Amino acid sequence: MAKKLRIFAFGGNEVSPVGLTDPKTGKALVADIAMQWQRTIDTCRLVADIIEKHPDDLYVMTHGNGPQVGNILLRAEHSLSILPPLPLDVCGADSQGAMGYMLAQLGNELKMRGINKVVAAVVTQVVVDKNDPDFQNPSKYVGPSYTFQEATERKVKQGWVMKLYKKDDKGAEVWRRVVPSPVPSDIVEIEAVEAMLKAGLIPITVGGGGIPVEEVTPKTENGKEIYECNYDIRFSKEAGKTPARIYSGVEAVIDKDLASALLGNMLYKRARAKGEDLEVSLTIFTGEDGAKLNYQKPDQVDLRILTAKEAREIYNRKPAPFPAGSMGPKILAAIKFIENGGDTAYISRTDRFEETLQGKAGTTVTK
Repeated sequence: MAKKLRIFAFGGNEVSPVGLTDPKTGKALVADIAMQWQRTIDTCRLVADIIEKHPDDLYVMTHGNGPQVGNILLRAEHSLSILPPLPLDVCGADSQGAMGYMLAQLGNELKMRGINKVVAAVVTQVVVDKNDPDFQNPSKYVGPSYTFQEATERKVKQGWVMKLYKKDDKGAEVWRRVVPSPVPSDIVEIEAVEAMLKAGLIPITVGGGGIPVEEVTPKTENGKEIYECNYDIRFSKEAGKTPARIYSGVEAVIDKDLASALLGNMLYKRARAKGEDLEVSLTIFTGEDGAKLNYQKPDQVDLRILTAKEAREIYNRKPAPFPAGSMGPKILAAIKFIENGGDTAYISRTDRFEETLQGKAGTTVTK
């Protein structure tokens, strides 16, 4: 009988509530640390409910980090007069540690229910291709908003790529930094994740889509292979038939849903190569009850159960039926997951997971 592995991909909003407003002033509020811990334990208790109902399954947790990295960048922006700027790969690593720490509360909640499972975060590097077209034309908005003048200053002083984001309600231009969002191709710490699963742990991995790294191509000098990484760090060894796999960080962000799909596909293929019978599902948790056509319009349609082929046909329609910044990447990740060996993909609210399994809520994508 096949062992079941469930990959749970949470948005950064499952740790940090968004859309908060001050009841007195009506102004937007940024969730403080106490609010983030409260939001996280609410999420962990819903996950514990699922684990309690399916105790024999294996679990991996992944997460986004949009609100958190935005906060890290904002702190760095306000500290530029006294502290050096932070590169995006380091920001991603920072968020993996902090959010992994918070999500590991799940272990406390499980112990309260008599389930003795260790939950632990892995600081995870995810490999991207240095020739990905997004490096030439960055597409992902990150960090705070700027005026045209401020954006121009940052282009000159910090070398950022800035793009017009929108115009505000007074017609003024709002500019933001854009960074590459390349497609993930490999996970450096995949063996650590496998070892944790084998030991009965619940890993938290590819946080924020993973820390983006590129494989370094060596140069040969005097019979030695030289690997040149960031910050003038060099590694060298005797030249051999097979180069070492050395990685160095890049300024980019990776879509966490695509990284989660890659994780599931890699774990499935590696298990199969060892002769193990593993059935892998991917659940992308979101604030919406699944994918919908004509979202928030009178003729809105819930998409409950789709084959990967049907989902791709809808995804490829023009104009695009799913917003690029929200449901679009989730549908694409579900499609890619199924096409590359995954068993079933779900897009669900955390509190409606069991109904989604029954086809009564959320969206299910099948082979």
